[in-house]
Amino acid sequence: MWIYEKKLQYPVRVDTTNPTLAAMIIEQFGGADGELSAGIRYLTQRWTMPTNQAKGLLTDIGTEELAHWEIIGTLVWRLVKDATVEQIKGTPFEAHYVNHGKSPFPHNAAGSPWTATFINSKADPVADLHEDMAAEEKARATYEWLINISDDPGVTDTLRFLREREIVHFQRFGEALMIVQDELNRKKFY
Repeated sequence: MWIYEKKLQYPVRVDTTNPTLAAMIIEQFGGADGELSAGIRYLTQRWTMPTNQAKGLLTDIGTEELAHWEIIGTLVWRLVKDATVEQIKGTPFEAHYVNHGKSPFPHNAAGSPWTATFINSKADPVADLHEDMAAEEKARATYEWLINISDDPGVTDTLRFLREREIVHFQRFGEALMIVQDELNRKKFY
């Protein structure tokens, strides 16, 4: 069970109205390597971890990823909330607007909706933790590219925070992998 604190994990500041940037950032809202995928992946994989420490880590990071999903949704919303229809027309956000208005909706930057096929849970802790490390690196790379295209200082600051958290998660999953492998070797699992 979680206790929800009604504030964002990191303060979101958006200095501009920018539907084009919103359409790119939505990749992290509903894309394969985005925050929703990560949160669901980790919270699903936790049950088959052989140590309480690994289960706890997946729960902690999975929950944090859902907090990041809230941050991304806030970024997208604030980038478009004051946009006029004229500002939206002709931008990559236009197709989203036709289908969902200004509301964030989980799909990737190309418009493909989120699907559970974006995640995996193999019930093999070593395979799952390797996938988790790869997922964190892919998300970090996406944040790098979003930072490269952002022209909004407040948005860029938030994206940098999220990129940093991907690096920390990658490191924590690496630590968990060593602990899990030691436990499995002790039990002669492999």
